[in-house]
Amino acid sequence: MKEMDRLVKIMETLRAPGGCPWDAKQDHKSLLPCLIEEAYELAEAIENEDPGPMAEELGDVLLQVVFHSIIAAENHRFTLDDVIKHLCEKLIYRHPHVFGNTEVADSSEVILNWERLKNGEKGKTDRIAISDGIPRTLPALLYSLKLQARAGRAGFDWEDASGIIGKIREETRELQAAVTEDDLEAAGDEIGDLIFSAVNLARRLGIDPEAAVRRVNQRFAERFGSIEKAAARQGIAVADMPMAEKERIWEQAK
Repeated sequence: MKEMDRLVKIMETLRAPGGCPWDAKQDHKSLLPCLIEEAYELAEAIENEDPGPMAEELGDVLLQVVFHSIIAAENHRFTLDDVIKHLCEKLIYRHPHVFGNTEVADSSEVILNWERLKNGEKGKTDRIAISDGIPRTLPALLYSLKLQARAGRAGFDWEDASGIIGKIREETRELQAAVTEDDLEAAGDEIGDLIFSAVNLARRLGIDPEAAVRRVNQRFAERFGSIEKAAARQGIAVADMPMAEKERIWEQAK
């Protein structure tokens, strides 16, 4: 914990009179964008499987935890030790198969026990609605995933993936009808239903929909980059390149 103590002292110095003006004026709400951005940068480093940036980004996320804890301590609310103590107690409580006498057969039973224990904790026993406790600020795909997972654990689920695929076909037909009728409001609703169903299929197959979409985004950017490079070699703008030429380059990039 030597380096952790050093980090805390550095941040306390930055927050103290004569320290950094920017650090000194921050509060919990002003730091929210930083926390979210650092989490996404860490996610990218993990997906790239690059240990150097991963260690750096983990440090940036840790900084946010320490920063918030120091601000709370200044306001006599809680300290970093309180944060760590609470986490340790929660981990022990939610792993009775490791620190207690509970026996589990596999990881699926671990998840079931985790959810049961979590729902029985203080402040969570009065949850009634399926959405209770799921932060509305989550990315939409992740929110859908958590919502559907809870419904599935409550027994409201498809028997297999084929049922969800049928639902996707149904939503596609309804979207096509809305587009044909030029009903943009209905089309927006149907697009939402289609995406929601796709997330449900990903959940059923054990695929992370956020990661899947990020991979598609990256592939698209790389393939479109081939078109951009070809346009640059020809000395023209991508918009001025004939569509047939763009499609040819796109297929080659695939």
